[in-house]
Amino acid sequence: MIKVRGLHKQFGDVHAVRGVDMDVTAGEVVVIVGPSGCGKSTLLRCLNGLERATYGTVEVDGVDLSNRKTDIDAVRAETGMVFQQFNLVPHLTVEGNITLALRKVLGNDKKEAAAIAQVQLEKVGIPEKVDAYPRQLSGGQQQRVAIARSLAMNPKVMLFDEPTSALDPEMIKEVLDVMLALAEQGMTMVVVTHEMGFARAAADRLVFIDHGQIVEQGDPTEVFENPQEARTREFFDQIL
Repeated sequence: MIKVRGLHKQFGDVHAVRGVDMDVTAGEVVVIVGPSGCGKSTLLRCLNGLERATYGTVEVDGVDLSNRKTDIDAVRAETGMVFQQFNLVPHLTVEGNITLALRKVLGNDKKEAAAIAQVQLEKVGIPEKVDAYPRQLSGGQQQRVAIARSLAMNPKVMLFDEPTSALDPEMIKEVLDVMLALAEQGMTMVVVTHEMGFARAAADRLVFIDHGQIVEQGDPTEVFENPQEARTREFFDQIL
């Protein structure tokens, strides 16, 4: 589903991603961990073209994002992205937030879009909030709306960039439960997170990144309990 080869991303003198090679197969859940500023989020943003690779290639379902002729918007329409911040439109209802792209990008009529929104709200556990405005929702509920908005586009892959980092501790579980359910349903997912419990429960593969490079990757239990690299051991000793 995703193939990354020799990916580098530079911002001036900052070399955020340094020669990453990575594959994600259909239905796989890959969790990326590492210290702050190590390039995790930049890598994730390269996977849907929000950041263009300085050099190297990224392919999503066979489409080369590094090719200037590629319709990046078409790729993004099939690649759901959930950010740290919820990015909901404040003057639109929950239904309005979810149906906006369905109508404007996919061309669904109002009735079709509303039906899709209701189905996705049921999936994330808040169908009763369909007519609420973002300001009337908790942070966890807003993030679940953001997930529903992405799912409504019927994506081939979901990307999560630290989706619980802006939430109060008691709201984290409700979002992680939705993500766990998606993983169990076979959604292809790449997740950047500090939630090690989620990584243990949901990941098919754990990837540890430092200084823009993949230091170690493998089965989550093996990487957590028997890391092979000294830098990986040091990281887990500090956080576990």
